[in-house]
Amino acid sequence: MRRWAILLAAVALLALPFAIAACGEEETETSTSPSPSPSVVQKDIVDTAVEAGSFTTLVSAIQAAGLEETLRGEGPFTVFAPTDDAFAALPEGTLDTLLADPEGALTDVLTYHVAAGKVMSTDLSDGMKIDTVNGAQLTVKIGADGKVMIGDATVVTADVEASNGVIHVIDAVLIPPAK
Repeated sequence: MRRWAILLAAVALLALPFAIAACGEEETETSTSPSPSPSVVQKDIVDTAVEAGSFTTLVSAIQAAGLEETLRGEGPFTVFAPTDDAFAALPEGTLDTLLADPEGALTDVLTYHVAAGKVMSTDLSDGMKIDTVNGAQLTVKIGADGKVMIGDATVVTADVEASNGVIHVIDAVLIPPAK
């Protein structure tokens, strides 16, 4: 069932640029300004994070844990991406300890930031539980002021789309519960 859903989503994604183009207005020769072309997201989650420039620690950790190929894969994935500042705010020595165990603790932390499927901000609701690739769940909290929390982190930028999913920028590194 899941394979069919993924296949249908992929077909829909491939057809989207053609559907958008078919709905657009025809440009005449007398037009003085070019009509905007539909934007199609071409970069995967890793390339999107690299291009942003504020996720160098996250990208390095993904590479160290051997997760880069997976996050460049078909997906879709939802990544709650801590910024470089979020990693810098970890207690001294924490990042070094994680990097010293790339296939264990580092992978556990990184996969706690990833969910299968594409979860947009409009899909979130207060109290919602999100299953992570790590196997643990994250809880969504939406304040009266509209502030969205994922676990103990605040979403500072939502819905950064990539070709294979979506990134939500968060201000803290999420630490999974002990297994």
